[in-house]
Amino acid sequence: MTGRPEILFPLFAELETLPGVGPKTVQNLAALDVTRPRDLLFTLPYTGVDRRKRTTVQGADLPGVVTVEVVIGQHRAPSRRGGAYRVTVEDAETTFQLVFFHARDEYLRKVLPTGARRVVSGKVELFDGIAQMVHPDHMLSVDESGDIPDFEPVYPLTAGVTQKMMVKAQQGALARVPDLDEWIDPVQKAQAGWPDWADAIRAAHAPQDFQDLSAAHPARERLAYDELMAHQLTLALARSKLRRAKGRATIGTGRLQAKVLEALPYALTGAQTRAIAEIASDMAAPLRMNRLLQGDVGAGKTLVAFKALLIAVEAGGQGVMMAPTEILARQHLQGLRPLAESAGVVLEILTGRDKGAERRAKLAALARGDIQILVGTHAVFQKDVEFGDLRLAIVDEQHRFGVRQRLELGKKGAQADVLVMTATPIPRSLALAQYGDMDVSILDEKPPGRKPIKTALVNMARMDEVIAHMRRAIDEGRQAYWVCPLVEESESVDLSSAEERFRRLRAVFGEGVVGLVHGQMPPEDKDAAMAAFQRGDTSVLVSTTVIEVGVDVPNASIMVIERAESFGLAQLHQLRGRVGRGEAASTCLLMYQAPLSEGGERRLTTMRDTDDGFRIAEVDLEMRGAGDLIGTAQSGLPRFRVADLEGQSALMAVAQSDARKLLHDDPELTSPRGTAARVLLWLMEQDQAIRLISVG
Repeated sequence: MTGRPEILFPLFAELETLPGVGPKTVQNLAALDVTRPRDLLFTLPYTGVDRRKRTTVQGADLPGVVTVEVVIGQHRAPSRRGGAYRVTVEDAETTFQLVFFHARDEYLRKVLPTGARRVVSGKVELFDGIAQMVHPDHMLSVDESGDIPDFEPVYPLTAGVTQKMMVKAQQGALARVPDLDEWIDPVQKAQAGWPDWADAIRAAHAPQDFQDLSAAHPARERLAYDELMAHQLTLALARSKLRRAKGRATIGTGRLQAKVLEALPYALTGAQTRAIAEIASDMAAPLRMNRLLQGDVGAGKTLVAFKALLIAVEAGGQGVMMAPTEILARQHLQGLRPLAESAGVVLEILTGRDKGAERRAKLAALARGDIQILVGTHAVFQKDVEFGDLRLAIVDEQHRFGVRQRLELGKKGAQADVLVMTATPIPRSLALAQYGDMDVSILDEKPPGRKPIKTALVNMARMDEVIAHMRRAIDEGRQAYWVCPLVEESESVDLSSAEERFRRLRAVFGEGVVGLVHGQMPPEDKDAAMAAFQRGDTSVLVSTTVIEVGVDVPNASIMVIERAESFGLAQLHQLRGRVGRGEAASTCLLMYQAPLSEGGERRLTTMRDTDDGFRIAEVDLEMRGAGDLIGTAQSGLPRFRVADLEGQSALMAVAQSDARKLLHDDPELTSPRGTAARVLLWLMEQDQAIRLISVG
């Protein structure tokens, strides 16, 4: 099946083929992300209006919508221009007024002749004790009043699109809904009590009351499940492609790993031991490993990663560890060097900065297999980089690294195992959505000897006290970070906030004590400032968020975050994790500008009350929603129209196991249910998945 199945053609036709949709409306609908009839079908009503008929407005819940039969009384035109035109009407028990602004009287006299019976429906409010219906939504003769639905769905709108236009276009789209074969597991469908797809779409657009609008309604739940299922199928296809990809069995001897353990001053945590065992068994299998190592700040990921690299070396191969930036690559180098020395393995770094003869020498050593472990940036992807025998690739901090890049990386080390590390704890529902194609190992224990960090909220007005507190600590030989916010997006402003703080602190602490790092500096200067701080030549490092990932200075025990309310939770958590890495008790001061917004206050108090990254991520998800949390644009996380990642994480888990099982039983999707699932992928526009099947 190479192209879109014919049964779906009507849903992917031009919008102008729908009744009442012209070129102007097409442009306007694009603002709702609606470009084809299928998009309309997945744009569900978000609320409704109860239009059941009453005999009188008396006793109705006001202000509220009332539908009632009336006898038309006298018309009163406005005395001045722009005033209200009033029509007195009488229902079974009382009189009230219909009110119009900017109305033409001859039109109103024609539609509402005195003495006639009409059914009117609209919002009624009390003004000075008189009930008024301003601009009724419906004014029909009694025999036409059957056209008014008892419960009218209300759709999201955009400039230039009215409810009326929307309803008409939706009816046109609904008329095209085909009957599709079922892709949901029959047992799952029966247990959940879900309708067929076409029935679910029709029901979701024809709610009978407010309950029908809830996400838990069987029709809506089914449509949400379809979206999650299509997404999980895509991930499962990518996963089976990566897994089916032949790998090589890489089996360690344990000799080098033992040397490293002897050199360590402490024992591994249970979580570390478990993660290493999972990785080792994946590497030993003849299939490609595709695993995510997720650990909170300071959970000891580096050690787990290094042990995995050693397995590759013990088996006679090579390992590579890739970081997104040069600074991070150097950081890994520093973290791994002592471990490599204790194991007696050759460790090198390769970045974009390596040029000429030095670069050629490194490449030759890599190709010969003399370099056993390579640390690098994405420069490792370049054409001329060849390994003697690459067994394991580790990718650090993979937020900038979606499913596509994972498939790309697979091509480089034709059969290398892949381990991705992230220091960003992600709530389970999102981990499934983003990394559903991977197996996950979680480090959820802190190694012994990590002291808790004391976190306090401080008003910006108390700046002088903070500086005095810092001065005492520095006199005792401690070091401190001072993080300034990125103001706006403009780099010049960001610069000035950091530079101004730098000048002020330098005036207090004296020359040569304070360093500065910001995004506008040339990389050499940045590295030099970082290095000076790491060596302890400077005691205070003023920076913009450049330092959030990875820098490790055990002697730094104070973290000041200025205007902390302007940072996101995940960022604050990462920044705080930069201290508390040494012997000293550490503090993190979150300085805020009063008054705090409700969101700002919740973020800062969450930081003060917990240091559990997974808990912090849950709060972040509740506050920001899924798309924001991972930055939808670059994460490859789909924009779901019906499903809600926060509220329906349990459905996501079901979709994941269902998708994996379907592919396990029918890897090429050729069974009747498999064929139906292909139609689902086309319907949900999962082109990536479709390419994966077609190349098989």
